[in-house]
Parts: sequence; C-alpha cells; structure tokens
Amino acid sequence: MARPSRFEHNRYLGNKATMVFYDLDVLDQHPGAAAAVERLLETERFATFGPDTPAEARNRCYRPHPSVTY
Repeated sequence: MARPSRFEHNRYLGNKATMVFYDLDVLDQHPGAAAAVERLLETERFATFGPDTPAEARNRCYRPHPSVTY
C-alpha cells in the first residue's frame, strides 16, 4: 500500500477507537498494518500528531502497532 495522499507530510497515524498508532513509512513491508490503515481511513476515526513522533503519540496515550519500529 502506498502512503495515503492526505498524509504525505505525516509519518504516524493513530486509531482513535483502539488508541494504536501506525507508521505509514512501513506499510509496504507489513500487509496487516496496511489493511488496518485502509480500514481506518474508511472509518475516518484517526488522528495525526504534532510533532510527528512516536513520543508524541505515546504522550497522547496511543500504543504502537507491532509494525512500528523506533
């Protein structure tokens, strides 16, 4: 899956329902994460973070998806 065009300047995308965040840079390597992001974009229940870092996502109580590496 290619990076969603709406998020060309964001690396991390969070699911508001499950409080899990995804790394959009590794979607090609993790088909499960890509499928989850596709479903998330359909539901429109997502968040981006500023600054766009894993630390900021964790600061907002989001947990990393297993595909996220630091």
